[in-house]
This record gives sequence, structure tokens and C-alpha cells, in this order.
Amino acid sequence: MLGSPIAHSLSPTLHRAAYAFLGLPWSYEAIEVTEPELAAVVSGLGPQWRGLSLTMPLKRAAVVLADLAMPPVPTVGVANTLLLEERLVAHNTDVSGMRAVMADAGVHHIARATILGGGSTAAAAVAALADVADETVVCARDPLRAAGLLDVAERLGSAVTLVDWSQAAGLLAAPLVVATTPAGATDALAADVPAAPGLFMDVVYDPWPSVLARAFQARGGRAIGGLALLVHQAVDQVRLMTGSEVPVEVLRRAVAQQGRT
Repeated sequence: MLGSPIAHSLSPTLHRAAYAFLGLPWSYEAIEVTEPELAAVVSGLGPQWRGLSLTMPLKRAAVVLADLAMPPVPTVGVANTLLLEERLVAHNTDVSGMRAVMADAGVHHIARATILGGGSTAAAAVAALADVADETVVCARDPLRAAGLLDVAERLGSAVTLVDWSQAAGLLAAPLVVATTPAGATDALAADVPAAPGLFMDVVYDPWPSVLARAFQARGGRAIGGLALLVHQAVDQVRLMTGSEVPVEVLRRAVAQQGRT
């Protein structure tokens, strides 16, 4: 796994558990790599490498490096997986992972959704919600930098509105709120959670529950942390890298054994 910062990641735990389940003598390491370093690191990998998981800030740069981009990468413009085959192939399992988390929560169709954040994970959320929400509002701290999300929505034929972060407090009453921001970025919104809120999904899993998640729960709403997404997207990554299926419960147990729930 490549990214920066990377030391906190639970992805090695998940992938190693998957390889043990499959009986594969594979290894999986977390390697600190910044965006300017990515091209040189990838080009220097030997034939023993099968694939790479990518986290921030590398998800857009990975698309530029790839020789081939598989759906939904051309639509969302970001990748979290690179397969080292005869060609460098980019995949995105964040989208399928988010869809799986929503399905597990019983969310199949809603009138409105709010996305907090405007980065690469928000692009995955826009795609995941395309067939679920009739209308999605994205609250971005820098709407100009997040304008590409409207292009993603247009390619998907999805109704998405982009607004400034200052409007986020008034949009927490949506049936589904998805936070795609770093840890702590949504803490100040906790006081604005309405009575009887809906479902809150956060990509953050450390610390958990987040301040905003606790506020949803305190008012009777549901909150799902980033571990659910991490597990589901890892199941899909393992399938891509190994060609084999690992039950989601295997990875959930691996997380539980580390004291994470």
C-alpha cells in the first residue's frame, strides 16, 4: 500500500488475513510515498509485485500513470488500485465498497443525500450514490477545486449540486450524510445535527466514533464508520489481485482481533 501518511493504515492487516485464508505466501506492506515520488516508485517495482493499493494523496496521480483504466475509473477520475500486469491497470474499489456498505445498511433508494468534502473520495461517493439518491448535494471547503465532481455527475447522469462548506450545517437533515473528509474536519458540525437524523457514513475509522458520528447517534440516528468501507473495498482489491474471493467476515474478524470495531 502506498500513500502519505500511511502508518495508521489497517490495510496490511486486512490483506494479510486474506492471503492467509487463501493459503498464499504473499506479503503486503505499507510504504510511505508522496505524489511526486509515485512514478519513480512504480517504475522501479520488480516482477514479484502483483498490485498496489493507493490512498491519499495518490488516487488521481495513479490514473495518469496507468496504461489502462477500468470502469469506473474513467468516470470518477480516481483510482485506489493498480495491477502490475503486462500493462499498468487502474481500478477503483471505493465505489463498489461504498455501494456494499449502503446495501448492508438497507439503503437502496433515497430522495436526498449530502456529501461532506470535495476530494477524490467524494468523487467515489458521487458515483456510488448515482443510482441510489434522486438528488445529491456536495459541500466542499473549496468549491472551485471540487468543480470536477460536477463533471463526474454529468458523466453519470446524476443530479448533483456543489455548495460551499458554509452551507453544510443546513444539509445534515438529509436521509443519508456521507463524510469524505479527514479526521476532525466535521467536528464543528456536531451541534447542527437535527432532531431525528438519518444515516451518517464516515470514511474515517480512527478515531471512531467521530465527534459528528456521536452527535448523530445521540439524536437517534445511525452512524457507520470507515472500517466498513475499508473492509468491503479490500475484498474487491483481493479479488482483483489474486483472482479469488475472500468472505467479508474473514476481514471483519481480522479487524476485530486488533480491537477495532
